Amino acid sequence: MKAQCLPFSQIPHTTRLFADFLDGSPELRPFLARPPRLAEWIKDETVKPRYEATRRDKISSILERQNRNWDASAKTLANVARLRAGASAAVTGQQVGLFGGPVFALYKALSAVKLADESTRAGVETVPVFWLATQDHDLSEIDHVVIPGAEASLQNLVAPTEGVPDAPVGAVKLGPEIDSLVATAASLLGSTPVVELLRDCYRAGELMGNAFARLYAHLFAEWGVILLDASDPELNAVAAPIYSRAIDQASELEDRLLKRGQALEAAGYHQQVKVTESSTLLFALRSGTRVPVHCHSDGSTSTFIVGDEPISASGLRARINVAPHEFSPNVLLRPVVQDYLLPTLVYTGGAAEVAYFAQASAVYETLLERVTPIVPRFSATVVEPRLQGLLERYGVTLTDVFRGPEALREDLARQALPQELQAAFDQADTSLKKSVEPIREALIRLDKTLGDSAANASEKMHYQLEQLRSRAARAELRQAEVLGRHAQLLSNALYPEKTLQERVIPGVYFLSRYGEGWLRDLYECMRTDCLDHQVVTV
Repeated sequence: MKAQCLPFSQIPHTTRLFADFLDGSPELRPFLARPPRLAEWIKDETVKPRYEATRRDKISSILERQNRNWDASAKTLANVARLRAGASAAVTGQQVGLFGGPVFALYKALSAVKLADESTRAGVETVPVFWLATQDHDLSEIDHVVIPGAEASLQNLVAPTEGVPDAPVGAVKLGPEIDSLVATAASLLGSTPVVELLRDCYRAGELMGNAFARLYAHLFAEWGVILLDASDPELNAVAAPIYSRAIDQASELEDRLLKRGQALEAAGYHQQVKVTESSTLLFALRSGTRVPVHCHSDGSTSTFIVGDEPISASGLRARINVAPHEFSPNVLLRPVVQDYLLPTLVYTGGAAEVAYFAQASAVYETLLERVTPIVPRFSATVVEPRLQGLLERYGVTLTDVFRGPEALREDLARQALPQELQAAFDQADTSLKKSVEPIREALIRLDKTLGDSAANASEKMHYQLEQLRSRAARAELRQAEVLGRHAQLLSNALYPEKTLQERVIPGVYFLSRYGEGWLRDLYECMRTDCLDHQVVTV
């Protein structure tokens, strides 16, 4: 297994905010104070003075209970003991997707392990923690998985679930049809140890969050990744002071977030979350459904709205104190809650999370008076041997695949054109350049203003020649069905649904093909000196 860096500037849909963050642009410093390389600031960062010993002990006990329930490894329990004894945390997190979710969720966990190891070597004792986003209610984002079938055809599997609409996904149960869904996955993945692991974890009546946790507890046993279920009532009880502060300082937070959004846009960046004047940072449970808490102010007093129920600030605080488990943070408060509960040294996430942090830093400053640094997670496209062979055969690259399946089919067809036709096009192109240049030079001597006209005419002739070459390629494609199949195979495997592979193909696909040793090989080849996308060849 080898890895090569591919700059994010060559990755489709890379935002300016993320690109500037990777480049260490000073324009982003007001929003993200720490640069993206851990080694540049780790010696200046410490969590010990700001994390209470009583909270550390309470959180450690909760984490030990949770992880024992998921059959955690001895290494994981040892890491919980290290956390209790004073270690910091390298944190990441993800929604609890079906069958472990897209492969980037595995990359996140490995990134946290890498950062914990790197921090410990630098003299800051650190353990990896994976935050299970079980309080989210976007079931449609996590109840399915896309598994490649024959010739990398994409098969969408959707889990049957039971529960209240818009309920936190941690409360959603798998339906009795999950057995047949696992059987369908087995028909695509083959009879492998990871399929048996799926059968053990994903069973009728099991909660989505628990199934995910049991799977990851096994996959990351040797690294001792500590898993955290965010929907745990005891955790929410510890987080209650942050929920109350979010209510007490709702007006200030709203003002600071609105100004932060304006500042980001003025600097040429985007807002990942659109904040409105009635926004608060909390959700509440009503009849099992997760609903946003809104705020309306007349300048002197504020009234909060939970669903359609008005409630005063004091009434809402009282409800939080009595039943904190009925409340949960929105996406901008979530990292603040996370880093109130944990002694977080660093968080690792993708481009969207970096953008969240650029906004959430205003919440950090208000509620915690500090901002947790974020560094980019490992990002990769895995190129298997057959795919590498096709890329080499047709003389195309991964960035060619990123142009989309239609463009890729034409590229492959161009390479497959008869040699004599290829030579004729190349000769015509060369002759055109040789013929036009003397004309252009003569025209410039006659009248300098005619130089641009000659250049434009040359570009048009070259364009028409390339159009003719493309038409020939499409004709060849119509006559060569195998080219279409190969183009579709490369697109589905490397740029499925016109999205990065890591965001669509599940980690269990690669684990079923290469075994759990694939994770160890991946961990070894991950290049910490590369903040960009990595192309991993197997």
